[in-house]
Amino acid sequence: MVKVYQFLATGFEETEALAPVDILRRGGVDVRTVSITGTEYVESAHHVIVKADLLFEKADLSDADLLMLPGGMPGASNLNAHQGVCEAVLNQFNSGRRVGAICAAPMVLGSIGILKGKRATCYPGFEKYLDGAEYTRELCTVDGNITTGKGPAAAFIYGFCLLAQLTSEEKAQEVKEGMLINELITCH
Repeated sequence: MVKVYQFLATGFEETEALAPVDILRRGGVDVRTVSITGTEYVESAHHVIVKADLLFEKADLSDADLLMLPGGMPGASNLNAHQGVCEAVLNQFNSGRRVGAICAAPMVLGSIGILKGKRATCYPGFEKYLDGAEYTRELCTVDGNITTGKGPAAAFIYGFCLLAQLTSEEKAQEVKEGMLINELITCH
């Protein structure tokens, strides 16, 4: 079974974190949320408390097909400041496995140097952190094993793009239809 881990830091953006998790789980993907705060409860940017599935210190990420980073502030900055997250994402990328980041979180990918020569998107104003990337301004950009999303409005598109990559276009279409939004968005 496909395994995905999403890191949660204090100040994460709710839609960017939970919409992709929901979409992937509906598509049959085993997704685990991982708190980097030292406690299983993580407070979002808008003061919603979410209980993570795992603590970072107890997570074995070696079987990850995808590591995801939600945006939000100061969530993305907190992810970027966490040495363990940065090392895990770098190892994931270097092993040829998928990484995803949305909104402000692509700053982490830029800071660890994996965006050089890649195409990427992010929340407007954060492109200065994409160190060496071509900023696309797209809602969702896929370049090799890196998928980036623009912001909260792109959370569904980003989630469906990831689902199609991890399963199939047919599975992504099936989930879109089941969620009654197939006519609203398409995955590029």
